[in-house]
Parts: sequence; C-alpha cells; structure tokens
Amino acid sequence: MDFHERDSLYMIFLEIIKLHYHRTHLLLDKVGVYPGQPPMLYALHRKNGQSQRELAEKLKIKPATITVMLSRMEKAGLVERKQDPDDQRISRVYLTDQGQEVWREVSEVVKIINNDCFNNFTSEEQILLRRLLMQVRDNLNKVCDEK
Repeated sequence: MDFHERDSLYMIFLEIIKLHYHRTHLLLDKVGVYPGQPPMLYALHRKNGQSQRELAEKLKIKPATITVMLSRMEKAGLVERKQDPDDQRISRVYLTDQGQEVWREVSEVVKIINNDCFNNFTSEEQILLRRLLMQVRDNLNKVCDEK
C-alpha cells in the first residue's frame, strides 16, 4: 500500500497524532495547563527538587526551552526555583502546593485520554499495541540518535 493512501500506516499514524493532540489540548485547556507541561509536572511529582539540567536530560528538552517552560509555570504558581544550598550555581525546581493540585487534575486528564484511546481494546490487544509502539519508538530513537 502506498504511504499516501488514507489507510496506510503512515496516514493512520499521522491522523492519530493529530486527534490525540487535539483531544489533549481540549482537556488540558480546562485545567489551565499547556500540553508540554504534563511531563514536567510528572517528573517533579516523581522526584521533587531536580535541577534544571536533570529535567532537561530526563525530558529530552533543550535547557533554554526548560528555562522558558519553567518561567511560565512559575508565573502560574505551579513551580518554584530555589538555589541549591550546597552549590549556588544549581537551581532546583519544586512543585508548589498548587502545582501538586494541578498534577492531580492532569493525572485525571491522562486517564480520560487513555480511556478515550483504548477503552475497547482487550488486555491482550493493549499489550500487543504497547509492544509494537515501543518498537516504533525504538526505531525512531535509533535514527534520531545517529545524527
């Protein structure tokens, strides 16, 4: 099948990406969070007080982008930055109480999106799809790392 055909893997994958993006935006707008912020909230929820460098590496985002993202989140009252007491060159990032509350709301949004996407899949189908998508991810990571 030609990849330009509507039901080719490429076109289906592209359509899924667009639909997921639209649904995510719609739900996150209600919470007042930008689509790039949930991974940051998750990373800080898992381990509060990470350095900006650690967050950039973990989220695979450029340090300059992390700085802009954190500034926006700081203005919204979701995070705060504090100098590391042992090394003043390091800025550590912490979720505020409001950030913790927003994280709980974002977690609910993720559950809704997950259900929207996979509610009519059997457990076996979900396991297979997960394995296949991980393989796609690994393929893309491999070619991206070759640059």
